[in-house]
Amino acid sequence: MLLIFSGFSFFGQSKKINGLSFVASRDSISSAHVIPVLNTQSNYVALMPYGFIKELSTPEIVYNTKQQWFGETKMGLLQYAKLFQEQKIRIMVKPHIWVWKGAYTGNINMKNEKKWKLLEDSYRNYILCYAKAAAELQAEIFCIGTELAKFVKNRPEYWQQLIQEIRVLYKGKLTYAANWDEFAEVSFWGDLDFIGIDAYFPLSDKKTPTIADYELGWFRHKQQIIKVQEQFKKPVIFAEYGYRSVDFNGEKPWDSTIIKGAVNLEAQANALQAIHNQFWKETWFAGGFIWKWFHNHSSVGGKKNNRFTPQKKPAEELIKKLYGL
Repeated sequence: MLLIFSGFSFFGQSKKINGLSFVASRDSISSAHVIPVLNTQSNYVALMPYGFIKELSTPEIVYNTKQQWFGETKMGLLQYAKLFQEQKIRIMVKPHIWVWKGAYTGNINMKNEKKWKLLEDSYRNYILCYAKAAAELQAEIFCIGTELAKFVKNRPEYWQQLIQEIRVLYKGKLTYAANWDEFAEVSFWGDLDFIGIDAYFPLSDKKTPTIADYELGWFRHKQQIIKVQEQFKKPVIFAEYGYRSVDFNGEKPWDSTIIKGAVNLEAQANALQAIHNQFWKETWFAGGFIWKWFHNHSSVGGKKNNRFTPQKKPAEELIKKLYGL
């Protein structure tokens, strides 16, 4: 099977989605904020409007309000996208939900049928708002949700209907960003164009894993990914992937809260090289979006920073090299 998509050909063409997850800011951006993205040889950005809920059992999603940061709103999405598109960088629109106090969205779960219906209606309004925006800006990819494991598992018929509604409004390609520990259980991959995974798989418990250590850690996870890919016959995209520049970063790559160890630039670079080695050569793999990239390049990241961003670290130069292949 040959899949043709927006100038790329998967299952037969080497060019991949070499993307960055571009973080929303308080203000609009300018062409100066796009230049560092261009310098990494990236050809895609994920733009991420936000909706908010108070608690995991709250069914109402608040979104596109004047109280939000500009980049998290529909107007901000359109403004950011225009500047990137002027530089021939393609767009994935990837809405996120934030639960107050930072609770994990995969645990959003309603207590009764009434609340489920309220959540479904609220989420439909939220996601269709941004599906319309994605259609307006002619984004290449639209992500229908990010890390919503219990919502997806408990309400499969709702999601199948929602996908049909989205396709009426938006004619590009669809994916869903499943967390690494839920992607194998998602029921509706056959209705989408990409199997989307937020690829924070545990790979190694060493302080500074080598590239070989990370690649060894990928073995069983990659086999599981291949199994799901062969079942649904859809290309795989890493809707998010990335590693902190910190000791033990392969143990729980998703963990942005616990600081275990010092800054470790080598571990971050090794992990990024390993994931590229393991996946970018595969014909069924479409590419991915590094987590994460901030607009204010000159004042973030750096060699004393142990967070996810590769900015002004050896990882940034590595990305430039890998994305330029």
